[in-house]
Amino acid sequence: MTTFRTIAIDGLDIFYREAGSRENPTILLLHGFPTSSHMFRNLMSALADRFHLVAPDYPGYGNSSMPTVDEFDYTFDHLAEIVEKFITAIDLKKYSLYLMDYGAPIGYRIAAKYPERVEALIVQNGNAYEEGLGDFWGVFKAYWQDPSPENTDKLKYLVTLEATKWQYTNGVRNLEAISPDTWNMDQLFLDRPGNQDIQLALFYNYQSNLLLYPQWQAYFRQYQPPTLVVWGKNDQGFIEQGAYAYKRDLQNLEFHLLDTGHFALEEDGDAIANYMRQFLTSRV
Repeated sequence: MTTFRTIAIDGLDIFYREAGSRENPTILLLHGFPTSSHMFRNLMSALADRFHLVAPDYPGYGNSSMPTVDEFDYTFDHLAEIVEKFITAIDLKKYSLYLMDYGAPIGYRIAAKYPERVEALIVQNGNAYEEGLGDFWGVFKAYWQDPSPENTDKLKYLVTLEATKWQYTNGVRNLEAISPDTWNMDQLFLDRPGNQDIQLALFYNYQSNLLLYPQWQAYFRQYQPPTLVVWGKNDQGFIEQGAYAYKRDLQNLEFHLLDTGHFALEEDGDAIANYMRQFLTSRV
C-alpha cells in the first residue's frame, strides 16, 4: 500500500508518497518538471513488494508548500538542500536514487556530497552531460544570456497546457496509452497564481547545473555507483546523446533506450519496473 504523508522541513510542508517495508532496500524517487511524485504512482505499486520507495514533491510542486519567489529562493541548490533535509528527517541512511529531469541535478548534488549513502543510480531522461541538451535548449540559453521580456515570453509557453500535454505525448508510440489525467493534473498546479514565476526562476537557474557537470562526472569516475539507464530516446529536451555519455565515465552500467518520449514511465513503466527489479536485486 502507498501512503501519503507530509513532513515539515524549514517551515514548509513537504508532501511525499511512501510504499513498501523499510526493511527492504530504499529507492528515493526524484521527479521532473512540470510534474510531482504523481509520476511514480504506478512504479511504486509495481516494486513495493521488494523495495522501500519514497517520492517527495519539491517546494512549488505537487502537494508540497508553494511559497512565492519573494518568500523562497527557487534554485537547484536550495531544492537539493530541502531534499537533503527531508532525507535526514525521515531517517534514510542508504538509498538508490531514481533521477529524472529536474531530479537529476537535485539528486547529483546530494550524491556527490554523500557518495557513501548511494547504493545505485537509476537514470531516466536526467542529464549530466552537455551533449544531452539538444536544440530545445536554445531558448533557455538565450534567456540565460539576456532575461529580457522578449526572451522571458518565449519560455512562458512551457507552462501552458499545450506544452505540458506535448511533454507527455511527443515521441510516444501509442497516444492512447497516455492518460490525460497526467497533463491535466500537472497543469492545475502550474496554473496556481505565482507558479509561473517559480518556473521562470528555475528555468533561469538551470544554467547552474551545467557548471556542475564536471563535478558530477568526477563523482561517477571516482565512486562508480552501479547505474541503470532507462531513457526515452524520443525525448527532444534530454536527447539520447545524453544517455550515451554516461558510458564514458561509468563502468558498472546497464543501458536501455526505450522507444518513447520524455515521461517514459507512462508508456514503458512495466519495462522500467522489470529492469529495476533485476538490476537492483543483483547489486543492492
